[in-house]
Amino acid sequence: MTGKQRKNLVRILISFAAVVILAFVPLEGVPRLVAYLAVYLVIGYDILMGALHGIINRQPLDESLLMTIATIGAFALAIYENSGDYNEAIAVMLFYQVGEWFQSYAVGRSRRSISSLMEMEPDHANLILEDGSIEEVDCEEVEVGSIIAVKPGERIPIDGIICEGASSLNTSDLTGESMPRDVGVGDEVVSGCINIDGALKLKTSKEYADSTVARILELIEESGHRKARSEKFISRFARIYTPAVVGAACAMGIGLPVVKMLAGLDGLWGVWLYRALTFLVISCPCALVVSIPLSFFAGIGGAGRKGILIKGSSYMENLSDARTIVFDKTGTLTRGKFKVAEICPAGMEKEKLLHCIALAELYSAHPIAESVKNEHGKAIDPSEVIDTKEIAGEGIIAGTAFGSVAVGNEKLMKRVGAVFEEVKAPGTVLYAAIDGVYAGYIVITDSLKDNSKSAIAQLKRIGIKETIMLTGDNPEAAAAASKELGIDRVYSRLLPADKVSKIEEIMAKRSSEKERVVFVGDGINDAPVLIRSDVGIAMGALGSAAAIEAADVVLMNDDPADIVTAIRLSAKCMRIVKENIWFAITIKIGCLVLSAFGLANMWLAIFADVGVLVLAILNAMRCFNIRN
Repeated sequence: MTGKQRKNLVRILISFAAVVILAFVPLEGVPRLVAYLAVYLVIGYDILMGALHGIINRQPLDESLLMTIATIGAFALAIYENSGDYNEAIAVMLFYQVGEWFQSYAVGRSRRSISSLMEMEPDHANLILEDGSIEEVDCEEVEVGSIIAVKPGERIPIDGIICEGASSLNTSDLTGESMPRDVGVGDEVVSGCINIDGALKLKTSKEYADSTVARILELIEESGHRKARSEKFISRFARIYTPAVVGAACAMGIGLPVVKMLAGLDGLWGVWLYRALTFLVISCPCALVVSIPLSFFAGIGGAGRKGILIKGSSYMENLSDARTIVFDKTGTLTRGKFKVAEICPAGMEKEKLLHCIALAELYSAHPIAESVKNEHGKAIDPSEVIDTKEIAGEGIIAGTAFGSVAVGNEKLMKRVGAVFEEVKAPGTVLYAAIDGVYAGYIVITDSLKDNSKSAIAQLKRIGIKETIMLTGDNPEAAAAASKELGIDRVYSRLLPADKVSKIEEIMAKRSSEKERVVFVGDGINDAPVLIRSDVGIAMGALGSAAAIEAADVVLMNDDPADIVTAIRLSAKCMRIVKENIWFAITIKIGCLVLSAFGLANMWLAIFADVGVLVLAILNAMRCFNIRN
């Protein structure tokens, strides 16, 4: 609970206690009026100021003005009738503030749910001063162009360019990518990555407010500007509805008595003014105006609690209409953790070929090298490796007890003069040669993520008509993966431009304009497709500025099962939105009719306004919770 929420809650409790006390204090006349006015000002001063502010800014027809007119009118009626009963005026304002508090608390809970995801946010930066000393400072205090130090094991606090040092970065918290990223002088790095093994000095390229993590939070704050169709309808409805009911109340409270007096009848001013004020309180559209956006905001917060960043209510609504899901393969449905799938020696035993390749890869930290060493499964004596030489883009040549072992791609085999035949397999092929003589190859495959297969099956169970894979991989790898996953259609060897053309072709063939096509990609190479699709979902792409801009939904946990969760949650959110719309409108219209015929008093009006608001808010809060 924030300080403002605590303050308002105290006001509500004090005002409620004061009303209870005044009920037992024998005050009459002016002292009683002054006492109730004091309570009224305590509970309603901000509403009165809001109404005045709206009048000054020529935007008077809002909830604050309706509450102000109704409560001041109730005071005036009590004075006119000399009844001394000011409880209704206080009750209207008191319960309205209760509704406002519930709204504030619900919004605050949603914001906290989203912000808690960003625990990766660094709390300080190591600023290097002119004398070479290091000072820990708040990230907000670091200016662009400053030099900061990042020690091994620390998170990079601000986006920048490496000016000294080399290391590997763990980007898994940002991207979900298990493969470490090797960086050196001149490379650009983003905040939130963990420096694994080398001391780095960075020249900051952005202020903290513009860094990757801060921009994500900013996108969340701005998500409310991307309104869904339901929200736009309610906004248009309120612009017409509010002036209409104010006009109807004026006609009821003033017009009818005047007409009756002109006809020679008793105007019954007190009766009709009371009905008009009751009508005004009932007509207050806050249950619709507040609960509908809050339903979406709660849905966004509920998704955020599960590591799903939805950038706005319009994307929530589109996601609920998803009928076709299109996937990228690498980094989306596969996990980036490689394994040895096949060992094919040439003139030697499998164990010896694997041992020789493991010797060459002994000092490499590359994930492919790790998969070879894991497959080998035995401790390697470092004395068996004399020296190693890495050739960028080709592979490694190592001096070993067995001779000079070359492990890499076709280019490396040609470099060492080995005679071999190129192999096509669903995966990465590592060729090996010993002293220039071809020794065989192994196939490394990128394994599927644990939940990929089950996620595809669940998507079909919740109403997705078709699943499609678009990938740049070779046809063999694409076909093998799609068959194992149960993908309906697959297109391989596609460049980014080809993927855009293919997604446009898929969208053109959908059976209804209401049906949405969702694309799920890694958020970096697939940025054009993410933008072109109805809803773009980036898998673990928070480290990429392109992904943040391109994707409509980001899965922070890099888990395909979260796609199912996101669609189910969006469907639940839209169901709750429709429930709130019909519930609020039905109650409002019913109570307005009763009020016009004098069958509703101010207490029913309070229920029709604040009661409906609170019930709608509580219903909207259900969006926070969804089972996995």
